[in-house]
Amino acid sequence: MPSPLPPLRPSLSSRALWKGAFVDAFLSRIKKNRENMNGKKIWSRRSSILPEFVGSSVLIYNGKTHVRCKITEGKVGHKFGEFAFTRRRRPHRTMTGKGNQGKARK
Repeated sequence: MPSPLPPLRPSLSSRALWKGAFVDAFLSRIKKNRENMNGKKIWSRRSSILPEFVGSSVLIYNGKTHVRCKITEGKVGHKFGEFAFTRRRRPHRTMTGKGNQGKARK
């Protein structure tokens, strides 16, 4: 019976196929014991998302706080760190008033 989940992106991976996907020891222990992943805090941003984690909601560390992330089938094979941004997005501020007010005059 074929698996309903997609394989772990072997063609796009920079890791050797014989090594398999990297999973931190903490996550592999959860996978081995078949524990529930809901609400677990994850510091290992470099670990790959496995098909066993689909349907759970985890907290991924972004360097300052933990960001909630729902794991879906489309995220399988990616790394946890891809879904917790470490930098804030700030729009460019438009110049208001007179031109360059911050620059020194001659």
